[in-house]
Amino acid sequence: MKITEQIKQPIAYEMELFEQKFQLSMASKVALLNRITHYIVNRKGKQMRPMFVFLVAKMMNNGEVSERTYRGASVIELIHTATLVHDDVVDDSNRRRGFFSINALWKNKIAVLIGDYLLSKGLLLSIDNNDFDLLKIISVAVREMSEGELLQIEKARQLDITEEVYYDIIRQKTATLIAACCSLGAASVKPNSPEVETMRKFGELIGMAFQIKDDLFDYGEEKIGKPTGIDIKEQKMTLPLIHVLNNCSKKEKSWLINSVKNHNKNKKRVKEVIAFVKTKGGLEYAVSKMKNFQAEALTLLDSYPESPYKSSLKLMVDYVIDRKK
Repeated sequence: MKITEQIKQPIAYEMELFEQKFQLSMASKVALLNRITHYIVNRKGKQMRPMFVFLVAKMMNNGEVSERTYRGASVIELIHTATLVHDDVVDDSNRRRGFFSINALWKNKIAVLIGDYLLSKGLLLSIDNNDFDLLKIISVAVREMSEGELLQIEKARQLDITEEVYYDIIRQKTATLIAACCSLGAASVKPNSPEVETMRKFGELIGMAFQIKDDLFDYGEEKIGKPTGIDIKEQKMTLPLIHVLNNCSKKEKSWLINSVKNHNKNKKRVKEVIAFVKTKGGLEYAVSKMKNFQAEALTLLDSYPESPYKSSLKLMVDYVIDRKK
């Protein structure tokens, strides 16, 4: 059995019901909108985010979920999908998960409007049901994601990034959404309990590990849908590169910065940068940091009794680190 199927097992019923509710949450009177949202639903990814919502809720509530749990999962998926649709426009990307992106099929203007529509649907789903605590969790996540992306753009221009700034960027850009999933799961069954914050922290740590794993793919041999060296070409400062930049000689540092700034489109030079980062221990360093975040996340589950949901969450944490793409 594939690991994702194994993780899903204790929430298989909820995930099936969630799919129906999620489709309904996107419905509109406009035929074009329905055609596009139907296209989105049929090309869904692994659905890690709703899985986090249901697993956390069931772990904390003796295997029970509430209607609020379904709404929380739908809201996070609506907002996440909206950000992906907008990202494809921003990145001028024609593919998403191996299929044509919305902007490739329907052009940018429609893609931006679809993103806006999904965002508003997510917010209204919370407001119409008085889930203001869930709405706050989501809204904070959206704000942080936008700030994280902009901070990354600002820093990429100067290439003066420290490890601390890097963690700030990935905390906001990537980890905040997984943190929101876990705190939504907790808040849906135990509103206003201290566990909402514990689970937010748990999700944040997993998100940090997840992003570092993504950074490592840039140096890998495996085909994962994005070519090796793409982060360097896009002048994105990732942990292996930052570590080496901050721990090499002045001469090597200026060669590295010059390579990323002025020769990032030169394939040979990009390969040299990758090789240099590898020999200087950049990858090992990033792996050790990733494993620290993983261990810290797992410790937060210690106080919960053993259950199929807790086991699946542990599997999920390991999957984040061991995945091949």
